[in-house]
Amino acid sequence: MSTDAERALVAVFDTPVATHLMQFATTLGYRVTLADPDLTDTQIDGHTDIVVTDHDRPELGAVLRDALNSPARWIGVMGNMRHAGPHVAALRALNVPEDEIARVHRPVGLNIGSKTPAEIALATLAGLIADRNGRPGGFFQTP
Repeated sequence: MSTDAERALVAVFDTPVATHLMQFATTLGYRVTLADPDLTDTQIDGHTDIVVTDHDRPELGAVLRDALNSPARWIGVMGNMRHAGPHVAALRALNVPEDEIARVHRPVGLNIGSKTPAEIALATLAGLIADRNGRPGGFFQTP
C-alpha cells in the first residue's frame, strides 16, 4: 500500500472533471499534475495513476500509448460502457499490442450513477482508492 506522500495522480486534458479530480485528489494527499495536451514533461512513477478525462480528443491514442510506455501504476480513460471505447481503435492504429490495450481501464470509478463533473471525479477517486487498497469498491452485502 502506498503512503500519501507516494500517491500521484495525472489528470489528462483540462476538463471540468479534471478540475474536480485534482481538487479532491489534493485533499486526499495525492501529488497532482494536469497534462494537456500530452504527457511530455510529466513526472510519472510507479505510484502514479493516470486518468484521461476526455475520450474525444485527437491526441487520445498518442497520450495513452505514452502512458502505457511509462511506469504508471494505473491508467484509465473516462467513457460510457454503452459505447465502444474510441481509445481501442486509436491505440490499434498506433500498433499498440492488444495485451497493452487491455491495461487501459474503462470506465473508471465506482458505479454510483454520477452525472456532474464533481460526482464523476468523486466516483473516479473512490475507485482508485479501492484499487490501491486491494478492495473491489461498492457496498458490503449483508448475509
